[in-house]
Amino acid sequence: MANGGDQGFFLGMMASRRAQERRAAGGNGQQKGGGALFNIFPKMIIPVIIYSIVAFIWGGEVMNSVVFSPTMVSGAVWTLTVGDLLIILGLIFLFIETVKAAGSGTATIMNHGLSMIVFVISMALFLLVGKFATSTFFILMTMTLIDTLAGFVVTIVAARRDLAVAD
Repeated sequence: MANGGDQGFFLGMMASRRAQERRAAGGNGQQKGGGALFNIFPKMIIPVIIYSIVAFIWGGEVMNSVVFSPTMVSGAVWTLTVGDLLIILGLIFLFIETVKAAGSGTATIMNHGLSMIVFVISMALFLLVGKFATSTFFILMTMTLIDTLAGFVVTIVAARRDLAVAD
């Protein structure tokens, strides 16, 4: 790990430091594009919390409840369930998280750490709590894993790009 594993971490920290210096030199030091609290908060926790509330109040079987089932032009019936809607919501938040991961600031790095905690908690719930042992929650848990991994990878690539431009 000393050969190349730490290199990405150090590149990210160096890029973060340079970004802070650029903000400080630019005037007020504020981040552009929104508050730091919004950037730190991992959005993938929202579908996990919604699933948790629904599972503990109504049970996991409510995820299979049909929202609507229209008949398509082909004659096939397409059924949309509550679990499907929650997965769509999770995909929207995963997209937002992936776009946010392009930064290399302190808020972005904190977000990645918190996203990892969301994944670990989701995995523990999936493995240890019966109401969470469903395909819907497994897909949400997988999305939190993808959020964590993609966040680190995108940040490292962005940090390398920032360092290449600065050199």
